[in-house]
This record gives sequence, C-alpha cells and structure tokens, in this order.
Amino acid sequence: MPRPTAAQLVYGSCTVIFSTLAMLLLSQTSSGLGITVIALAALALGLLVAMTVPLPTVRTTEAPAASTEPAPQEQPVSTAL
Repeated sequence: MPRPTAAQLVYGSCTVIFSTLAMLLLSQTSSGLGITVIALAALALGLLVAMTVPLPTVRTTEAPAASTEPAPQEQPVSTAL
C-alpha cells in the first residue's frame, strides 16, 4: 500500500477542519451525540477527499515499436584499389 503524499494529508486535514466547523456552526448543536456525529461525518469526508487526490505517476519512456518490415541487408564493401 503506497504511503499518502503531502498533498493528500493537507487536503484531508483541511477538509476535516473546515467541514467540522461549518457543520457545527450551521447545525448549532450542543449535545454530545450531535457533536460526535458531526465529527465522524467530517472524518469520513476528509478520508474520502484524501483518497481521491490523484497519486503521482512514474513516467516511463516506451521503446519504439518494432516495424513489420525486415531490416535492410548490409552490402559487402570492396577494398580492392
């Protein structure tokens, strides 16, 4: 399993913090159960965001495609003067 990148950690953490604050302010809940549900929902949303950030890919150069034509034959070189 690949390790998360710095971008994934930052995006996930920011999502958790901002979504928790937004949901708490919008719901205006003060019960322990409501706060727990909001915190769990924010953690799930942060995990979803962190996992959907694209991972860096390794670029490889492809070998040139083999042609179907035969290679040209070398002509013998005459050294007589």
